Amino acid sequence: MTDTTFDAAASRPATAVLYRAFWRWHFFAGLMVLPFMISLAVTGALYLFQNEIEAVVHRSTLVVAESATPPLAPSAIVERALAAQPGTAIRYVPPASPTASAEVGIKTAAGVKTSLWIDPHDGRVLGQTDDRAKLMWVIRKIHSLEYFGPIANGLIELVAGWAIILVLTGVFLWWPRGRDGGVVTVRGIPRQRVFWRDLHAVTGAFAAVVILFLAVTGLPWSVFWGAHVNEWATGAGVGYPAVMWDDVPKSTVPSKDVLEKTGWVLENAPMVKSTPTTGTSIGLDAAVAVFDASGIHRGYAVDLPGDDPEGVFTASVWPAKVADERLIHLDRYSGKPLVDVRFADYGGVGRLFEWSTNVHMGKEFGLINQLVMLAGCVAIVLLAVSGATMWWKRRPKGKLAPPRRLPDDRVGFAVVAVVVILGVVMPLVGASLLVALTLDLTSIAVARLRAG
Repeated sequence: MTDTTFDAAASRPATAVLYRAFWRWHFFAGLMVLPFMISLAVTGALYLFQNEIEAVVHRSTLVVAESATPPLAPSAIVERALAAQPGTAIRYVPPASPTASAEVGIKTAAGVKTSLWIDPHDGRVLGQTDDRAKLMWVIRKIHSLEYFGPIANGLIELVAGWAIILVLTGVFLWWPRGRDGGVVTVRGIPRQRVFWRDLHAVTGAFAAVVILFLAVTGLPWSVFWGAHVNEWATGAGVGYPAVMWDDVPKSTVPSKDVLEKTGWVLENAPMVKSTPTTGTSIGLDAAVAVFDASGIHRGYAVDLPGDDPEGVFTASVWPAKVADERLIHLDRYSGKPLVDVRFADYGGVGRLFEWSTNVHMGKEFGLINQLVMLAGCVAIVLLAVSGATMWWKRRPKGKLAPPRRLPDDRVGFAVVAVVVILGVVMPLVGASLLVALTLDLTSIAVARLRAG
């Protein structure tokens, strides 16, 4: 979080070497991940206010006039949607309030998933949008880099890991060491490099905890680390409550491949199966009645069984308070709940991860949660701008000008320890660190040869 050369307070040989090493790693870490972190910060800031943005952008489709007329039956609402857009109904979202519309998800003959919003009182179609064209769907996919394919999505883990390195090395570089300026105050004026140096350092110092939290809690969504930790948590019995699936018919297909949305804990839980008996489904109306009677939090969505004779009705809700999370699988023939899992049923690791990701998304503590996470996002952008500006002001024209390495510099224990620890905890990040360390050692050897 600073760009100055080591000063008198850091002039002892061992400290100077460590300072230079951390400065170089901080520089190269920023060079690699800050462009991605700006994207994460901007899209993350927008996603923090998902409900507020959608309430404005989609007001005409989400809000209806309160009416004394009883709402139509869920099946009638789905029929109205199918009349407007032929296909297969895959999802139904009951109105969350007397002034809310109902949502019906349909898969068209071309395989495109689209959503229609219906006035539950008169059956009018209020609007229709392909799922991939929804504003928040696009923002979320850009945020996770899934929008650019699985390889790009895998970069999330590397970005999070290097962001952790940025924070840790930045705090070390910011540490006062007897200095007063640039610790909690900003010196100079914008045309001076010291202003941007101090702005960078002070911003990083105040925002370090939030940025570190955002980086760590973003890891569950990563392709490699998140998937393997989820698998470990499931096997160790500290993720989803596998015992609740023991006495029900289930498939080998994970929930994330079938359901429109699952929480991190439940994404690898197997889908349960209905047992064909009479061959007649209870239907959507009866299923919704069962879900309503269960007391599930309003705003839940129902994934429909479609034409699969072993399919189930699934109600799931992921509201602001993580304690209200719930998922219910219902046998389509008997109407019997096969699995009814709540947040309290998760294992310790599952509860920790679900809670932390809820805070990451700004949901758990209301507006204050949103504002704190927003401050972290703004700080990331400010750090990127100030870091780039002070580098631009000090660099010789036409050169990258990384922090200088001296021929007698050594790779200290602290640097090796960081590589080993992160390599064990986050293998992809550890591998990238090993590459970076190899390149750094090579530069040392070259520098010594030139000096000798």
